[in-house]
Amino acid sequence: MYYNARFLLAIIIVSLVSCTQAPKEPEFWLGADIGWCTEYESKGYKFYNKDGQERECTELMKELGLNAVRHRVWVDPSAHGNWCGKEDLLVKCQRAKALDMEILLDFHYSDWWADPQKQNIPASWSGHSYEQMKQDLWNHTVDVLQLLKNNGIEPKWIQVGNETRNGFLWSVKSNEFGWPELDENGNTTIIESMGHVVNNPEQYAGFFATGYDACKSVFPNSIVMVHLDNGFDKDLYDFNLGVLRDNGAKWDMIGMSLYPYWALDGGFRTDEDQTITDCFENIRYVSEKFGSDIMIVETGFYVDENDPARLERGRKQLARVIRESINETNGRCKGVFYWEPECRPSQYKLGAFTEDGHPTVIMDAFMDWSE
Repeated sequence: MYYNARFLLAIIIVSLVSCTQAPKEPEFWLGADIGWCTEYESKGYKFYNKDGQERECTELMKELGLNAVRHRVWVDPSAHGNWCGKEDLLVKCQRAKALDMEILLDFHYSDWWADPQKQNIPASWSGHSYEQMKQDLWNHTVDVLQLLKNNGIEPKWIQVGNETRNGFLWSVKSNEFGWPELDENGNTTIIESMGHVVNNPEQYAGFFATGYDACKSVFPNSIVMVHLDNGFDKDLYDFNLGVLRDNGAKWDMIGMSLYPYWALDGGFRTDEDQTITDCFENIRYVSEKFGSDIMIVETGFYVDENDPARLERGRKQLARVIRESINETNGRCKGVFYWEPECRPSQYKLGAFTEDGHPTVIMDAFMDWSE
């Protein structure tokens, strides 16, 4: 009896210890970029679950099976309502923290949108030397991250730049609304090539290295990413990552954008399903060549509320992307993030919600990514 009592006591103690241990971290991350959510709220937009119950956007993402969110931050968006400035960022990150969702922070290093066609230098940094601009980049990065840290928020991942196919911190001729002006051949005109990957590869790498070090100075355990678009384009990743590596920059993870629709629309590919196939071939190739884990940090599929077959096709494609990320990348792909799923189709056709704020069938893929 004495032995049995001791044995039972041991079982009880082990059980109690097990109950108090921290939950195991997910091996795969399902996320969404919902950076527009607060701006939408200010316009009176509402979001609903499938039962028609109103939900705050971040809360709804978790209810739909997601465990992470992505938020962008601009340098000085005062000309654009201050949305996605650091104060707006803090509000959105506090919501994620309250829901125990991880955060991917996306530094655009511009006053507004930064992407392959434009990486406009912030107005307050314009005319600065290369060394001055590295200091600007450092100061801005640390300022934003310190604000989060002071509020008990630690992003799990941090992007240094957004879709930096052509580098970042270079400017193109733009109109009064901030959109690039195109010449008669449909091309942009570069007016400042400071961090352009082709024109100034050493400076591009120097900017990235500065951003990496700034991130680590505040959050040494955060995973710092380089983010490129066109995940299907092996040559792009070979070249851009090679420039960074050969010029002394480093990263912890590679972020990819994968948009089969835009690949066809832009004339890069002729078949959406083959575009997905090419992306996973590239993930396996890049992860082995550069010894890096990968994350699909942006994807999206076409929404037409009047075409149920097209919506189902989007669900199947997203399910395939999640499934193959888990099963077909040798464990190297760590997550999939949908870009702005809460968007209304009239505003952005690759969201995943209806015009009246309900999730479409596309979002079902986050709960069930089987065939």
